Amino acid sequence: MTDSSALDPEDHKIITLARSARARNGVPEGAAVRDENGRTYVAGTVALDSLRLTALQTAVAMAVASGAKSLEAAAVVTTEESVPAADLAAVRDLGGPGTPVLLAGPDGTVRETLAAG
Repeated sequence: MTDSSALDPEDHKIITLARSARARNGVPEGAAVRDENGRTYVAGTVALDSLRLTALQTAVAMAVASGAKSLEAAAVVTTEESVPAADLAAVRDLGGPGTPVLLAGPDGTVRETLAAG
């Protein structure tokens, strides 16, 4: 586990935003990403009959659709124990292989910080 109190304030912010999205929307996951200009994009799981996206995939798509050229960091709040390869690939596609991805539990405790790549 990572000491959440030792997190950079901007990383703590994206975890808080991801937690809020998960709780507010009643979805399995919440995610947030921060782009190269410090803008944040927050999303929850999308589960439609015709479209299924994880929260992290949705947040990355929102960043791309808003003109982001890169990512500084990403966070996902979930009960799952790992970040799926497809989520890491989405972060890597926009942010590069070294982009940190914070995996946190529903209480906001960071379980792991991994590189997208």
